[in-house]
Amino acid sequence: MSTKGDWQPDQYARFAAERRLPFDELAAMCTSADGGLVYDIGCGPGSLTAELLDTLGAGRVVGTDTSPAMLAKAHPLAHDRLTFEESDLREFTAAEPAAIVFSNAALQWVDSHADVLTRWHGQLAPGGQLAVQVPTNSTHPAYRLAREMGQELADWFPDGPPTLAPDTVGHPEEYSQILHNLGAVDQKVMLRVYPHVLDATSEVTEWIKGTALNSYRDALSDAQFEEFLTVYTQRLLAEVGDQSPYLFTFRRILMWARF
Repeated sequence: MSTKGDWQPDQYARFAAERRLPFDELAAMCTSADGGLVYDIGCGPGSLTAELLDTLGAGRVVGTDTSPAMLAKAHPLAHDRLTFEESDLREFTAAEPAAIVFSNAALQWVDSHADVLTRWHGQLAPGGQLAVQVPTNSTHPAYRLAREMGQELADWFPDGPPTLAPDTVGHPEEYSQILHNLGAVDQKVMLRVYPHVLDATSEVTEWIKGTALNSYRDALSDAQFEEFLTVYTQRLLAEVGDQSPYLFTFRRILMWARF
């Protein structure tokens, strides 16, 4: 297993095609940056970040992430118009006012979204845009079962069961109000369901092992985590069926605003 406290880029990349769908739709919601500076907060391995130069008409793109493992994948892609840096999204400060602050599937990892979005808005140039996608799939059995098992195995977690990322996400209407309060002159907020056809139900374990279950992996020994995954997969198959293929429905909120 990889180093505790960091991401597993190869595991995350197993579903790269599915994960890029909301990225592309979020980018399509934006208007051109007109050669301005674009920040991609939570850039991951950077391959999609590199596309923002052309997709958003950026003069320069800076990708930020907290994961050394992800940034190690991203840095070889860097050049004079594309750079990457380590930064906590809650403390993000732009080197200069940005035309677009873009963030695909990162905001869910922290609380106090209104405060974070307010900070990001504060990094925009006049007329700037904020584009954010956040997963909100906590009601799916895959995430509900993980929460339930965390509670049942509470004695495995000295500091209590970790919070799964989707639990921190609000409702679309709440994000619309936040954008309005920040002074948006135009906004789009939508709840989108992505139908991912996986090879089998058990692939869901592989999906969330690379994202939401990172906090469980960090808190458990390797042996405990493997036992957790085995029981979790058995319970998931028992509830939704051992299907091949399996339709994994994934809810996400996409929001865009111009100020």
